Amino acid sequence: MVLETQNLTKQFNGKGGFKEVTLSVEKGQVFGFLGPNGAGKSTFVKTMVGFLHPTSGFAWILGKPIGTVESREKVGFLPENFRYHDWMTGKELLSFHAELYKIKNPGKKIDELLELVKLKGHENKLIKNYSKGMQQRIGIAIALLNDPEIVFLDEPTSALDPVGRIEVREIIKQLKSQGKTVFLNSHLLSEVEMVCDEVAIINHGRVIAQGKLDDLLKEHTHVEMIVSDYTSELIEKISRLSKEFQFKEGKLTFKVDDKEKIPVIAKMVIESGAKLYQLNTQTSSLEDLFINLIGKDEVL
Repeated sequence: MVLETQNLTKQFNGKGGFKEVTLSVEKGQVFGFLGPNGAGKSTFVKTMVGFLHPTSGFAWILGKPIGTVESREKVGFLPENFRYHDWMTGKELLSFHAELYKIKNPGKKIDELLELVKLKGHENKLIKNYSKGMQQRIGIAIALLNDPEIVFLDEPTSALDPVGRIEVREIIKQLKSQGKTVFLNSHLLSEVEMVCDEVAIINHGRVIAQGKLDDLLKEHTHVEMIVSDYTSELIEKISRLSKEFQFKEGKLTFKVDDKEKIPVIAKMVIESGAKLYQLNTQTSSLEDLFINLIGKDEVL
């Protein structure tokens, strides 16, 4: 595992932060860490990269305990709402950070990163003249200077317009194709759904759901069926296999927690002698799942 935590906790005088978080992130994954504002996401990331010391629990990055120099050697970090030296050009800024990393002859590396984040041709412009999207991309380039194995991106698209979000999303996909692990901290559900392999959802400092994105979404599948010549026994059997079951005039609507139940139910209908005229399914979106877990009032 690239990242592991066991009951990791960080609180401030017993309040806020996050509590007893246990996670594992595999190499090459894009891992989404989701939650409403104030849920503890940024505090978790700052703890993982060594800016904050945990209250209790354990965590490792690349097998090294967090907080150590060794655990940070192959870590990249783009903080939320960062501010870089705007009197420098993009190339000067990258050269300055390369010097902080003690990278010898960084010219080739800088050129590669400028190409990756699509800032080639803009490297001699002052940072203060960059658009928000360009500033975000130069920040990602800085986070990649030390050739990290895992990159923490804290709300990388929250202040960007749609074009800027697409550009950052494409960079994330390229990082994954290079075998890098991306830990994406965000509250923008559509962005996460487009790029993440696995997610964890945090609320009030506690992780309330985690797993592969496809597995989490398939647990909330809506089904609509139209049948005739049915028996009360058949309807009772279907209701026991489903959730939120409703039946009216031959139309059944319900949810299943596993898609594999759908062909079982369809077979049950046919074998009972009933006629199945229509079967529609719709898998919940990440937004549906998020609101179901967090609660609409809290999201608003």
